[in-house]
Amino acid sequence: MQRNLRLVIAYDGTDFHGWQRQPGLRTVQSEIESAAMRIVRHPLTIQGSGRTDAGVHARGQSANFATTCDIPVENIRRAIQSRLPDDVSVHRADEVHPEFDASRSAQSKLYRYRIHNGVDRPVDRHAQRHAYHCWFPLDVERMRDAARHFVGEYDYSAFAGAGCVRESYVRRVLRCEVHRQLDEVRVDVEGTGFLYNQVRIMVGTLIEIGRGHWPTECLPEIIASRDRRRAGPTAPPHGLCLEWVRYPPESLRPPAIMAPSEPRAQARGESSE
Repeated sequence: MQRNLRLVIAYDGTDFHGWQRQPGLRTVQSEIESAAMRIVRHPLTIQGSGRTDAGVHARGQSANFATTCDIPVENIRRAIQSRLPDDVSVHRADEVHPEFDASRSAQSKLYRYRIHNGVDRPVDRHAQRHAYHCWFPLDVERMRDAARHFVGEYDYSAFAGAGCVRESYVRRVLRCEVHRQLDEVRVDVEGTGFLYNQVRIMVGTLIEIGRGHWPTECLPEIIASRDRRRAGPTAPPHGLCLEWVRYPPESLRPPAIMAPSEPRAQARGESSE
């Protein structure tokens, strides 16, 4: 019987060429697929919730794959984990609904961008691989005031990276929050989906505002322009981390256990809930 397994994955993206499998390059997807195939002993494809770029990290990347292997799911997780390199970890595995798809089933996801805002590099905190060092003073109140203009459903063409081609550039941002903890400024962006480099360009634009280069009221005009040249620079990848992905609870439930009066086909999850 085929099962659908969901993995929750964390990785340090510094030494990866992103999530997506690429010939001859080290990627997170290829590392996990290679380890998983050694356990289940059949070809498979790991479907991720999205493609993180080279250098971008994750605490809660979500992925799924189909398998006919009958090994208990926690044992599969431990076996995969034991075959992965030190910079990637599968910290959860569950059997989920047959129709669950890590990408298409996602309701929203949260990215966090970390900025070390101090004169000295963040080496004493061992954060140089996970936080962008900006030594210019940042006015967090200005950044916070500007960030509220991102919330809503807009055409984000002005915040799409070069080479981004989509049928629609409309995306919905649910929240964009800026806060400081000592020398670290964090930008949290939750949305239903993002364009290529969208969050990093949003952060780069907020940094320009935080430095006092642009007024806080400029964002609506930049968004309305749909012109990439009007937005700020693309912030470096190493400050960005995919924190979590949210799904409808019913999609994370395994096939229903057969009750005595139910037909066998329903027990196998062969009919819809």
